Amino acid sequence: MKILKVNRGIRVWVGSVVVLVLIAAGVIVVGNDYRFDQTAVRIPTASGRLDGVLTTPRGTDARGVVIMVHGDAAVDATQGGLYSPWFEGAADAGFATLSWNKPGVGGSTGDWLDQTMDDRADEVSAAVDWALEQSGLPTDRIVLWGASQAGWVLPKVVAQREDIDAVVAVGTAITWLSQGRYNLLAELDHDGATDSERSQALAESDEIRGLLERSADYEDYLAVTTEESPMTRERWTFVARNFHADATLDLRDAADATIPVLLMAGERDRNVDMHETEIVYDRVFGENLTVEHFDAVHSLARPVVDDNEFIGASVGIFWPRALLAAGVVDAYGAFLHRVD
Repeated sequence: MKILKVNRGIRVWVGSVVVLVLIAAGVIVVGNDYRFDQTAVRIPTASGRLDGVLTTPRGTDARGVVIMVHGDAAVDATQGGLYSPWFEGAADAGFATLSWNKPGVGGSTGDWLDQTMDDRADEVSAAVDWALEQSGLPTDRIVLWGASQAGWVLPKVVAQREDIDAVVAVGTAITWLSQGRYNLLAELDHDGATDSERSQALAESDEIRGLLERSADYEDYLAVTTEESPMTRERWTFVARNFHADATLDLRDAADATIPVLLMAGERDRNVDMHETEIVYDRVFGENLTVEHFDAVHSLARPVVDDNEFIGASVGIFWPRALLAAGVVDAYGAFLHRVD
């Protein structure tokens, strides 16, 4: 009798585990079932190709297309699936979305670390030109969406073209150097650094800036940095090419297009001084600017999923729509609805 009871207990336990697994699987399926269709695309460029995805509204025709411009790092077309809420928000507003792997990521040729911001702008223009050639893709309304580092790319594209109808800027900075200093100070505050640690970090930052200004070698950088994971040689070269980036003049040129601009700002952004960005954007774009603030970090994610690795991973797996702060996708969709 005892053996039977034990066996029955095991069966109940196993059954409970199976039920929980099935529930979890069901939640994952539902949480990752988005209201859009997606196909792989290949965009030819002057130096090779960009592999990406085209996302379209499900069951209806699109009335325009969003061109996504990535921020920093080796980002693929969907940012590992994290772009899906943005894709869905655009689809719900009647827009297709074109996004691609950065050069050297996935099947895209080249190396994104070899690029300047002008190179990145040329890349975006190549993608826009490709979209214009696709007979089944509506390009009457073309919207540029760009995050973070894209702030030095978006205004270049708008200033060079006459077919961009709106811009969505997510956590964009004005100058590379001021952004870097702001980020350093914000991270020191967040980590509760001592006065001594702050002084040391600022001194090292100033020394590295000096090396960049003098076009110093990578070995000179290695001799100075105390980072546990210093920049690679390729990253150092990338920074050296771009650290003078300043969006101010390009923003003024872009303002001549008199198109609507949405600036989306996280109030807990430790990467970019969004107060500075808002002041400059307001001065440049005036009544064409809409600013939306969110209780969010740099990526517009909820602070809790950014600060807690377990929570962030769990939400990312089971319900990735909840990664973005409340109101982000709604504000994005409402803006796209207003694009004529």
